[in-house]
Amino acid sequence: MSEPTPVAGVTSAGGAPPAGGRFSASIFDMDGLLIDSEILWHEAELEILGDLGVPLTGDGCRGTKGMFVGEVTDYWYAQYPWPGPTPSEVAVTIVDRVIELLLTKGELKPGAEQAIALCTAHGLPLAVASSSQYRLIDTALEHFGLRHHFALVHSAEDEPWGKPHPAVFLTAASKLGAPPRRCLVWEDAPAGVLAAKAASMACIAVPEHGEEHQPAFALADAVLGSLLDMDEGRFDAFCRGPAGTA
Repeated sequence: MSEPTPVAGVTSAGGAPPAGGRFSASIFDMDGLLIDSEILWHEAELEILGDLGVPLTGDGCRGTKGMFVGEVTDYWYAQYPWPGPTPSEVAVTIVDRVIELLLTKGELKPGAEQAIALCTAHGLPLAVASSSQYRLIDTALEHFGLRHHFALVHSAEDEPWGKPHPAVFLTAASKLGAPPRRCLVWEDAPAGVLAAKAASMACIAVPEHGEEHQPAFALADAVLGSLLDMDEGRFDAFCRGPAGTA
């Protein structure tokens, strides 16, 4: 793995964003946060793993939410070993299917563009740090016209561990030239919140409906029902105040 280098044209380490405040960069998860794709992952996993004999349910899919797809297939293979394709080959098939579903019926999450615009208005360089593979991230961002907003896209594909390990966020911060404690992470998954806090970053969590009870969300600096709940006034106060004031 090569040493991360700062991305040209973004705020240097330690530099304050033009609008002032405690953040130097904003890092977004993608699946379930910007893109309403968790239901697509569930569909693909239920279909493909189910055909291999894994007795998977919707709750089972939620249990591996936020993990890198290779870790998901390794996890299920360890419990229900199947004949034929390797876990790595099954992971490729699942991602192929998710891309198909995303292009045919994927949607942006409500407030995704608003959240991006708020960060941009505060002068924060933006990154996507996702457990998805680059080919899915790139397809999704291009499909929804979001790619130009982000100075950096980083995948756990390049890391030895996926979330809840903080590596994907720490590498993204390093490449942006931003100290971890001056980074703001936007997440929807418990594993992502744990990764953000392990990286010593602030975190705004937007749990999927029905997952609000997960203990990890108590660690977030703000918990929203929707990205639409973070309006300009609330975001400005969050950026200027101490942790936990949102």
